[in-house]
Amino acid sequence: MTFTLEDYLCSLHYGCWFGFKNLNGDEANKTYANLVIHSDDTKPTEQECTDGVAELQAEYDSQEYARSRALEYPPATDYLDGIVKGDQAQVDKYIADCQAVKDKYPKE
Repeated sequence: MTFTLEDYLCSLHYGCWFGFKNLNGDEANKTYANLVIHSDDTKPTEQECTDGVAELQAEYDSQEYARSRALEYPPATDYLDGIVKGDQAQVDKYIADCQAVKDKYPKE
């Protein structure tokens, strides 16, 4: 995922408080130069917007390991089934499978 100026502005608060002029259906015109504020809010500076987009992107990128892990973890029902049945081997296998995923996608 790549974050945009629009993503950053939406992260500041909800509502129709901004828009873009000269769009003519062209998403490429969603630039700071075309940014229009439709509220009493102060227009953020271009640097604040650039920094804000970079922060959103950095936070998203830093969580790649978590998104990858979530896709590969075994279902929690495997663990619960082992607990209910009192099957320690099944519980241990679940834990080992989870650890293998953690080892494959380490937290950086």
